[in-house]
Amino acid sequence: MRLTSLRVAAIVLALSLPAGLLVAQETPTPAPIEEQTPPAEPAPSGEQPEPTPEENAAASRDPLEIYADLNLFGEIFDRIRAEYVDPPDEKELIRAAIQGMLTSLDPHSGYLPPADYDDMREDTSGEFGGLGIEVTMEEGIVKVVSPIDDTPAAKAGIMANDLIIEIDGVQVQGLTLDEAVAKMRGPIGSSIKITVFREGVTDPLDFELTRAIIAMRAVRWSMEGGETEGEGDVAVLRLSRFSEQAFVGVEKAIKDIYAARDGVAPKGIILDLRNNPGGLVDQSVYVADAFLKQGAVVLTRGRIPEESARYDAQPDALDAMISDVPLVVLINGGSASASEIVAGALQDHKRATVVGTRSFGKGSVQSIISLGPDGAMRLTTARYYTPNNRSIQALGITPDIEIKQVVPEEFQGRDEIIGEAGLAGHITIEGQEETSVGSSVYVPAEKAEDTQLQYAIRLIDGAETDPAFPAKAE
Repeated sequence: MRLTSLRVAAIVLALSLPAGLLVAQETPTPAPIEEQTPPAEPAPSGEQPEPTPEENAAASRDPLEIYADLNLFGEIFDRIRAEYVDPPDEKELIRAAIQGMLTSLDPHSGYLPPADYDDMREDTSGEFGGLGIEVTMEEGIVKVVSPIDDTPAAKAGIMANDLIIEIDGVQVQGLTLDEAVAKMRGPIGSSIKITVFREGVTDPLDFELTRAIIAMRAVRWSMEGGETEGEGDVAVLRLSRFSEQAFVGVEKAIKDIYAARDGVAPKGIILDLRNNPGGLVDQSVYVADAFLKQGAVVLTRGRIPEESARYDAQPDALDAMISDVPLVVLINGGSASASEIVAGALQDHKRATVVGTRSFGKGSVQSIISLGPDGAMRLTTARYYTPNNRSIQALGITPDIEIKQVVPEEFQGRDEIIGEAGLAGHITIEGQEETSVGSSVYVPAEKAEDTQLQYAIRLIDGAETDPAFPAKAE
């Protein structure tokens, strides 16, 4: 049977994350410093001109005015509690007001209720409590794609292509993939019973499993370029997200590639960042550092000194191992945030040739600030810039070689997004160019049909040529 859904999930549970976590999101450019202008001449009538909106915003307000506005909020809150047609949930009212306050700032600031904060911590940590099964939905049935090595599922004998039919005695048929995954999650050390159907086995098989910590794979690799899949000499590293597993995944993949080739370097490396939505700033720095031996990776600038920093690459054994290996980075309209930090750094240092279509263009950094039992707030605290002081806010990274994906007819016209520039309320900067055209997010499931990937492979193999490849540092 062919997979009817490409969604793959791992069975997981969250670990705690430090409150000061930084989440990279496409960095807006720094606001230009305005030149001093002479004071305005008084109006002929003697009346003072009305202050501009900018002057109003810059003027410091009297604290009494601010508290008067808060009194207005309290008055409205009390009227809602007393007069709304149904008794409201006061806690939800306050949370909605907080959410409205934060989302009015920009599309990436917001309030995270406790449940959403837990989900976010699971997502960014890349480690979960669960069974270690990667699953997909096929014709309404939850199917095991593969068990992850050294996890409860692998040790118990669950195999790829097993069909999960019951979870703790409850039939899975009719559940969505997310609902089935949620049932398989639980506290570390707790037990669960999984019933599967296996082709060639008459009776269903029952497995008693104990949930454990699972590290989600952020990186997958393969060797391409030869006539037989997996036997080429071009290494393809697919990085799906900048979770805490990103750098360790890249490091392990590179070492595994060399081990599989008896220490011989691949002909080239393709780092696939397409549709990677980003994640943690520190992980983007570590991943870029894996391919760089020196120089800035990213610059951040915030309103307070603590939010402004420069992150540099350092020489190490990993970048020395691959220093002479040509590198291609694939991006598209879904490459955002930390993906753009990495692509921009490798492009500026001329360590990689960037291939594909323009990236998302999200150039800001969010701090996740814990509010204890009340969840957390996500607040935009800095803009980021590439090593050459480029801001990509609402513009994105432009590839060195633009290669558009061949899109099936049924997806044409629905595969493009404008990106950050298309988000209502996005941060704008005076004089900053913004994109006005879409960039495709379509990536074929079959590698043979992947126009961008196949071009990158031919570029490294020498079947295609372009002055931008190989990238050469000046």
